[in-house]
Amino acid sequence: MNIRAILEPISYKEFRQIDPVFTASVACVLVLGIVMVSSASIFLSETKYGHPFYFMARQVIYLMIGLGFGYFMMSIPTETLHKWGVPLMMFSLLLLILVLVPGIGKTVNGSRRWINLLVFNLQASEVAKVCMVVYVSGYLVRRADRVRQQLIGSGMPMVVSFLFLICLLLEPDFGASVVLIGTVIALLFIAGAPIYQFIGLVIAVIGALGVVAISESYRVKRLMNFVDPWADPYNEGYQLSQALIAYGRGEWFGLGLGNSVQKLAYLPEAHTDFVFSIWVEETGMFGGLLLLGVFAVMLARVFKIGQTAMRQERLFQGYMCFGFAILILAQVIINVGVNTGFLPTKGLTLPLISYGGSSLIITLASLFVVGRVDIENRRLEPIEEKEKTSSRGRKAKDMMEIGDV
Repeated sequence: MNIRAILEPISYKEFRQIDPVFTASVACVLVLGIVMVSSASIFLSETKYGHPFYFMARQVIYLMIGLGFGYFMMSIPTETLHKWGVPLMMFSLLLLILVLVPGIGKTVNGSRRWINLLVFNLQASEVAKVCMVVYVSGYLVRRADRVRQQLIGSGMPMVVSFLFLICLLLEPDFGASVVLIGTVIALLFIAGAPIYQFIGLVIAVIGALGVVAISESYRVKRLMNFVDPWADPYNEGYQLSQALIAYGRGEWFGLGLGNSVQKLAYLPEAHTDFVFSIWVEETGMFGGLLLLGVFAVMLARVFKIGQTAMRQERLFQGYMCFGFAILILAQVIINVGVNTGFLPTKGLTLPLISYGGSSLIITLASLFVVGRVDIENRRLEPIEEKEKTSSRGRKAKDMMEIGDV
């Protein structure tokens, strides 16, 4: 396959025309992510690697890779992605299977979720979530009538989703399972699936995930510790209790950047899953709300770009933007919920903020694709305006002819 033949690079002029609020909010989150990885990991970097900015340097490298890969994805017309929906889904399913193979999948903290690519460890679930959005978005366009009118219309996406779910639970990756299934159901609902189907799917998924949650003793312990982490603050409830202490230290305006106490080996995973707790400790409740506000602005613009595509009858592009926004929103809600004790502990990163190559690169790629959708929307807007002007001209001419009569 000739890669150059499918690429349609974006000109500098078009790149500058991408929604400025969307671009600024993404840039802001990325900068805050580098700052927080640097601050939250400085003690661990120094003690483990003898260099205070080891993790920050790696995160910057991941960012550069993500920007390069993102630009490559932006150079692919979205209609090409539409055609690739099924192959991308099959490729991501293959990755989820390969990660379970001993010698290929890498095990960390009891979970086999990564494939070693030398430069960084690829987390297969991150690829699977994005590829699933592309596949389902295309399916909803190809089978629009069936999804809205027949029970079987939602069958294929859910069958594929449950195949993904089985692979994810074998890793195990319960958090990614919830995000992926939830995103697929949300897209089906947006596409107009009957409400009884939507309610039925939600009940079935909640029931299945509930059974999975209580099927393993360690998950039951997590649920019990989530209810009352202070019942065992030095053992099973240690991580959540230390995260809550970070919130208490931060109060309204925080201890100041770099002044966190909890990152000094008190709070495990301070630079990954629990980076939001360190952020609030150093910047206070005000800083936490500010970060969530920036996320809200970014996601609102993604939804707006998707709505514009839908208005232009570019349904695949619209569904894809909605899916990417829902993916990020779900991960933000779950990560912040875990950090604040509103949800049981899950291994989900805070998108664009937490340390990690896979999450940063794949999330950036999806946002660059959203940028591509915005550019294509703007290409069509002059045509729409021209058609409206022509239509108004014809109406005026018709009125004049009526007046003459």
